[in-house]
Amino acid sequence: MTLQQLQYFLAAVEHGTFSGAAAALYMAQPSLSEQIRRLESELGVALFVRAGRRLVLTEAGRALRPEAERTLAAAARAAASVAEVRELTGGTATIGTFGEAPNWLIGNVVATFRRRHPGVRVRVIGLNSSEVADEVREGRIEAGLVVLPIDDAGLDVRPVMTSELLYASADEERLRAPIAVERLAEVPLILYDARWGSDDPTRRALLERAQLAGVRLEPAIEVEELGSALDLAARGLGDTVISQVTTVRRGALPSALGLVPFAEPLYETFAFISRRDAQLSPATRELVALAEQQLATLAERSGGAVSLH
Repeated sequence: MTLQQLQYFLAAVEHGTFSGAAAALYMAQPSLSEQIRRLESELGVALFVRAGRRLVLTEAGRALRPEAERTLAAAARAAASVAEVRELTGGTATIGTFGEAPNWLIGNVVATFRRRHPGVRVRVIGLNSSEVADEVREGRIEAGLVVLPIDDAGLDVRPVMTSELLYASADEERLRAPIAVERLAEVPLILYDARWGSDDPTRRALLERAQLAGVRLEPAIEVEELGSALDLAARGLGDTVISQVTTVRRGALPSALGLVPFAEPLYETFAFISRRDAQLSPATRELVALAEQQLATLAERSGGAVSLH
């Protein structure tokens, strides 16, 4: 039994003849008659009897009619719901981001998206990059913006931007020259993403650099949010690191803090990820495109300190 057969059946009920139903559907009458015969054969009952030139429903036909109407109505609702998503008049756009992204990126992206598509709901889920990768891999989030490296098993990874990692301190003596990682191992260090520790991509990059230099980085203070790390550093309780792209936003850096690069420059790479071989919904695809445009704007404002791929 197909939706098409049910449509032909209801058309025959409405018009009273196979020829009238076929004309209304702009098709040949033999084709319509054949599909109804196949439906009757599959059901094992006759649906119509002839009374003169008109068709009359049998008892089985009368029983089928309301079910056919409900089935076609449900199919029409299903098609309409998909059309809402396709045409960006409904549905939900979902993206996961590394924890600090909402502070300098997501506000403008969501505002622009909602102005263009007010009927579409938006979900922006802030997590650590490693956790975003897990959520996308498991299909719980369609797409994500992450800091590399991550475990890319089952994922498509598209790098979009590189930003230099900077050293932030309230101690002017420590800001007189670019900092070597050996020196970083000697200062009280404040690191964020405490829950993820060495699984956090930024911390992993620092630890790998320290290992290559033969030193060990042991944070004096660990917090969850970058904002907390910056606040504590501004109070003189230690030093931290911050991505250049984050400093582009006005007011992102407390006035008490100064910045210097690493003696051997250290960079963060940002990338969009999605599940391998999965097609993004139109709404999420639009949200990702807007995020990419916003990253380009931030790169332009940085004066070359942030580069696009």
